[in-house]
Amino acid sequence: MATPQKNLIEWLRDAHAMEQQAEKMLKAQSERLEHYPDLKDRIDQHIEETLGQQKLIHDCLVRLGDSSSMLKDLTGKVMAFGQAIGGSLMSDEVVKGAMAGYVFENVEIATYTTLIAAAEAAGDKETQRACELILPQEQAMADWLLENLPDITKAFLIRSENPDLEAKK
Repeated sequence: MATPQKNLIEWLRDAHAMEQQAEKMLKAQSERLEHYPDLKDRIDQHIEETLGQQKLIHDCLVRLGDSSSMLKDLTGKVMAFGQAIGGSLMSDEVVKGAMAGYVFENVEIATYTTLIAAAEAAGDKETQRACELILPQEQAMADWLLENLPDITKAFLIRSENPDLEAKK
């Protein structure tokens, strides 16, 4: 039987690995973007937020006498590497990357919503506050992607019609 605190710690470890994966995916996407400056700027901003989120989650784990899972962190990084390689092979990389980013942000939103409830149930106000700081950042990124996906798509379509322009990144 797992206590609320044990579940919370395990889910914090999952969240840390998720943020490691997010960092790797975002950096790979940012490095490849050449023709979509607004998207690149927003991704770069979210990379900084992601680094801060990693620290908040790490600090919660340390305070609870635990640490991140090297195996989970590594698995997340390997998955992100595979996604980056797969995305770079697509002719519509920028559109698929923005769509995947939106989906990933919603997974993060669900994760932090769950962590807030778990921290509250475990009586861990500090972890609850940390997750309440992270959640709006994830929501803002998801909202930005959803609002800008039509413009990203249209810009891609315009570029892809012109044989003299590269559209994918």
